[in-house]
Amino acid sequence: MQITIDENYLLRQLAALLQIDSPTGYTDEVVLYCAEELKRLGLSPELTRRGAIRAVRQGSRRAGARAIVAHVDTLGAQVKAIKENGRLELVPIGHWSARFAEGARVTIYGTGGIHRGTILPLKASGHTFNDEVDTLPVGWGYVEVRIDAITRSAEETMKLGIEVGDIVAIDTGTEFLENGFINSRHLDDKAGVAIALAAIEALERAGASTPVDTHWLFTIAEEVGVGASSIVTSEIASMLTIDNGTTAPGQNSSEFGATIAMADQTGPFDFHLTRKLVELCCENQIPYQKDVFRYYRSDSASALEAGHDIRTALVTFGVDASHGYERIHKHALFSVARLVAAFAVSPVKIRRDANEMSGPEGFTHLPIRDVNE
Repeated sequence: MQITIDENYLLRQLAALLQIDSPTGYTDEVVLYCAEELKRLGLSPELTRRGAIRAVRQGSRRAGARAIVAHVDTLGAQVKAIKENGRLELVPIGHWSARFAEGARVTIYGTGGIHRGTILPLKASGHTFNDEVDTLPVGWGYVEVRIDAITRSAEETMKLGIEVGDIVAIDTGTEFLENGFINSRHLDDKAGVAIALAAIEALERAGASTPVDTHWLFTIAEEVGVGASSIVTSEIASMLTIDNGTTAPGQNSSEFGATIAMADQTGPFDFHLTRKLVELCCENQIPYQKDVFRYYRSDSASALEAGHDIRTALVTFGVDASHGYERIHKHALFSVARLVAAFAVSPVKIRRDANEMSGPEGFTHLPIRDVNE
């Protein structure tokens, strides 16, 4: 069955998701948005206590189910201290450099009110500090938030309803270009969520059947390492993660086609599941490349570290300047969405995976050199 991705739907979803602030720890609104969209598509989403989403699309069998996961949380910051001058010291949410925070417009979700502001280096005025603006070190201790409100002291800032620990969301600066490039913060992993929704929409529109249940998972704390640790259930045998890949020098990722990850910092991905993704790309004429990520982890890692005995793989859309001023091309988004949909309807090859434990009969083989050679 040919599954066709609605490209306009995917881009609309991405644009809508990027408008919702959702740094880790402040994800309720994006969770509700995704849950409502899943209901509109015909699924019945379930939420954990904290808001991770599971929506099961029924297949021919429950046991040995597949999971497809993306995360709704993004990078951000929290108020570390209120300074004597009324400005805010920050600590990051997730792993990102203060180099990319400088100049960002932000929303401060204060305990007693919401305010706007800008992250600035401590020495921001060229007319005052001259060359010292350029020699100031890079780091979270060298930036502060200038609040767009009348405040010149810590006391006045606290009267605005801002307290230590309050969430600071970073503006996306989103721009969709006619040539297909998309520039925005938080493409990691709002683009992955949009891909998952577009794949579901395509499957529902086609009335596609799947050999096993498909668990569509949306996690809320991947950027801090928690990810899919608590949303995977025992009937899931394999899990495909959708996330960003880095197109930096020395990497094989691309902003075009699907990038299949062979390993990240936690080790190799499942040999058989990864090979299946490559075969699906070849069968469906989806452009692809492979890559290895040294400083990278995803929902797959958190699921395995939590003790879930599942096969995992990672497919990525290439992002330039990941965790910085990110850029992607829509070609990669559509390519990954096609692969995800093809994976959902593809036949199950390893049938013994339906059981958590079983004998060696039917266990997989790997290509090896004959020891008698």
